[in-house]
Amino acid sequence: MVLSDKDIIKEVKSGNIIINPFNEEMVQPASIDLHLDKEFLVFDTVNNYVIDVKNKTDKLMTEKVINEDRPFILQPKEFALGLIVEETGVSKKLVGRLEGKSSLGRLGLIIHTTAGYLDPGNSLKMTLELFNAGPLPIKLYYNMKIGQMAFEYLSSPCEKPYGSDGLNSKYYKDQKPRASQMYKNF
Repeated sequence: MVLSDKDIIKEVKSGNIIINPFNEEMVQPASIDLHLDKEFLVFDTVNNYVIDVKNKTDKLMTEKVINEDRPFILQPKEFALGLIVEETGVSKKLVGRLEGKSSLGRLGLIIHTTAGYLDPGNSLKMTLELFNAGPLPIKLYYNMKIGQMAFEYLSSPCEKPYGSDGLNSKYYKDQKPRASQMYKNF
């Protein structure tokens, strides 16, 4: 069951949902708006020619930082990792689902290609998997509304929240965009 505005506010107050900083004005009928942070990772295509999922990805991407005066420009068919300003978390009785803003989707911006899921027990600055599916470059500005998070109750609280021993939780409590850790599965 997706939480309504009233229940989102109630669960934030109880500590079962973490939104930091929290601004009640960002709460929508069944979600909360989230904002774009300053840090990005982009593929270094000059020094790399192939992605091997069995190898570390540390050298595949380079960091870009924007500010209030300098936007991030995402070129057509370009992919970048970004970050949400707000630290977002859920207790072991909830999950979160990150979705794009309709107005940005209509410009060709996809904010997550596969990983818009906030696991029970995790609290982090969500990583965005940004992709420009449109024919023109898109300027993205620091602190602009970039997505929205909806929350759902689990059928019962999970026994092993994200980050528990043995789960191989690769992105637990992340505060910066981080390149793929897929190689750890091999």
